[in-house]
Amino acid sequence: MNEPDFNKSELIPVIAQDESSGVVLMLAYMNREAYEETLKTKRVCYYSRSRQKLWRKGEESGNVQELNAIYFDCDADTLLVKVKQVGGAACHEGYQSCFFRRIDPDTKALTVEGERIFDPNEVYGNK
Repeated sequence: MNEPDFNKSELIPVIAQDESSGVVLMLAYMNREAYEETLKTKRVCYYSRSRQKLWRKGEESGNVQELNAIYFDCDADTLLVKVKQVGGAACHEGYQSCFFRRIDPDTKALTVEGERIFDPNEVYGNK
């Protein structure tokens, strides 16, 4: 197998990781079309399940992901993209990573980690 198995599933989960820091930025999905566009343009393109269309990361915010490497797992049904996160924020809530909320397993206390890089209301309005 030399590519992800889109016959097994139309949508494959994709983990985006910052190439230089190793920070896990987000989880999204790709279909074959998004995968092929990503390889062709070297800018990460996902498939938006909520909008039912291709989602070119950063098309509204300017926070694009430039592709450095792409990996798929042993079952060929999950991708890892190592990216340069242009603009510093992958999260639509304005944080570097979508994983900015930490839950303490002992106390169940929630902590917000990291600083908000941009105000989503200024970037996206009331969408």
